[in-house]
Amino acid sequence: MVFSRVGTWDLPVPYRIHLHLAVSFLIEEAMAIADTIEAPTRLEGKYGAILVCWILGFGSFVPWNSMLTIEDYYSWEFPPRRYHPARVLTVVYQLFALGTMAILAYNESKIDTRKRILIGYIIFFIDALVQGGLVGDLSFMCPEFIQTFLAGLAASGALTSALRLITKAVFEKSSNGLRKGVMLFLAISTFFEFLCIFLYAFIFPKLPIVKYYRAKAASEGSKTVSSDLAAAGIQTEAASQEVEADDKQQQQRLSSKQLFFQNIDFALVLFFIFVLTLSIFPGFLFENTKSHHQLGSWYALVLVAMYNVWDSISRYIPLVERLKLKSRKGLLFATISRVLFIPAFYFTAKYGGLGWMIMLISFLGLTNGYLTVCVLTEAPKGYKGPEQNALGNLLVLCVLGGVVAGASLDWLWLIGSNEQF
Repeated sequence: MVFSRVGTWDLPVPYRIHLHLAVSFLIEEAMAIADTIEAPTRLEGKYGAILVCWILGFGSFVPWNSMLTIEDYYSWEFPPRRYHPARVLTVVYQLFALGTMAILAYNESKIDTRKRILIGYIIFFIDALVQGGLVGDLSFMCPEFIQTFLAGLAASGALTSALRLITKAVFEKSSNGLRKGVMLFLAISTFFEFLCIFLYAFIFPKLPIVKYYRAKAASEGSKTVSSDLAAAGIQTEAASQEVEADDKQQQQRLSSKQLFFQNIDFALVLFFIFVLTLSIFPGFLFENTKSHHQLGSWYALVLVAMYNVWDSISRYIPLVERLKLKSRKGLLFATISRVLFIPAFYFTAKYGGLGWMIMLISFLGLTNGYLTVCVLTEAPKGYKGPEQNALGNLLVLCVLGGVVAGASLDWLWLIGSNEQF
């Protein structure tokens, strides 16, 4: 009754304070209810997005794994004693990928991620264009997305190895069978590339949860998601107006240099993981172990398959929080301790049996996949969308740097061996 006759500002001060608090409380409650209503809509399509991320990861590594798993064909066409195809192809391909990735990482904020990824799938140049773009893109979404994408990368190795073993067995006794098996294998691999193009172009950007995270990144100043938002039917003009209204927030974004030095331990971990792995895999397996076992050209394929299987399995281990290594010092120590693989492989190849070599290569794959996922899912935490995208590109650059360095060091295995330059 007092309110019906008296204006709000005519009330005594204590009443006004209580009224203000009550109104504020009701507004906050209403906003909380609105958020709970919107949240399920935003998160719709999460499991569909996880499946698409796995397939995109699978397709991202198909060209690279296809090249690795037909090394037996290269060795038949180009004798290792003279040409060293397992080593030459790895260094040349990854060196070119590293140079391209360095340019893309430097200009990541100006490059349209959608066009970059689609071009990469179309021309089969995956390492620099697709992996860097997708790791950056997924870094500002759910951690499960990037974990699943990385699991798909490893699964492509396991499945392409299995497929290569099947095609080799089917055509082994036919005339020109090795070439026929390789052609069928590459045709199947090409199918997966076209599947990835379709999924990324027409399905992934329209999933509600993906649209939510990309719109959120755009509101934080990201310019790399404009084409993806347009493909999803979101007005990019509205997004750009939000960005212009938030210029101060954009200016506070950390530079790539600052991000690198804040995460230099993560960068070194990824670099050394792949330096060690590529110094053994695949060149050492194809050219330094053949003479010690009776499987002939099947031996290296079996070892590659075992590496890929355990690399794939290990990328699911961090899904269990208790088994996930989050400590920066712990990750660095685990990575440095992998240097023990070098003498272990040397003595196993020289004196050990088949079982020991399979166990060793399995453990190499296990540690490679596990440590990679731990780093790439932990590093982006605590940053804004544009910073997470930039950091993802920088970390992939470190991966490719490690791959090139490892593939180059792989030539040192030829010193003192029967295989000469």
